Amino acid sequence: MTPPKNYGYLAPSFAGTNNHPNAITTWRDDLDVDKDIRLISSHNYIGGATQPGVTLQGTMINQSSTVPSIAPQLNESRLLANYSIPFILGETNSLYKEGAPGLSNAFGAALWGMDFNLWCASQGIRRTHMHMGTKPPYFGTIAVAAMMGNITAAKVSISNIPQSSIYDASYAAYVNDKLARIAVINMREYNYTTNRSAPSIRPSSSYSFSLPVRYASQAIVQRLIANGSNAISGLTFDGYSYSYEINNGKPVLL
Repeated sequence: MTPPKNYGYLAPSFAGTNNHPNAITTWRDDLDVDKDIRLISSHNYIGGATQPGVTLQGTMINQSSTVPSIAPQLNESRLLANYSIPFILGETNSLYKEGAPGLSNAFGAALWGMDFNLWCASQGIRRTHMHMGTKPPYFGTIAVAAMMGNITAAKVSISNIPQSSIYDASYAAYVNDKLARIAVINMREYNYTTNRSAPSIRPSSSYSFSLPVRYASQAIVQRLIANGSNAISGLTFDGYSYSYEINNGKPVLL
């Protein structure tokens, strides 16, 4: 039999923080009596696919939804911190019940996923296990991976840079305690398929950051872009597509 030092479990993986099973009570009742739990796991979704009033802008792509959604998870992680076991989201995504067309499969969901994952990282959640395929939200995880960098080669930490609008988000990545990257997310909805004969002006925003002098020489810009927040195809990150339809999910420079 494999010795305990070579394996472990993630638990208790309850479906959120507001259901009848209570993670705090479960842990206090000696859930880890055998000392073989390696990750404390919970589930989190922003909302449900069939909930009334769910919209891309109002439910997903804004920080007034993401931040309160994660707050109960952070409360649980603080209450369980004395066990010294990493706290993760063992199952998470935008909308439960398989998502909703035009919402969880659109470019807006990629923007939501980028903000959601970086917010979780900035708050000390050690992992997020996203349930998805190679549709638009996957592109958001590619952008998150680029922001995180190689976490096995150095100490990486993420800090939130507060913005004045709930439709903007920005983060700083530090590698070995030195600033390495900045991510900026514009979450303002733009429906590019509405009134194609007389399209509305695509909104734009300007951002400025004060950096130490040593960063004044040059910077590399990588963009996660699409025609609009409702786009379900044509997405790229740093000029590459990862669409399954193009090359089975492998990167293709467009």
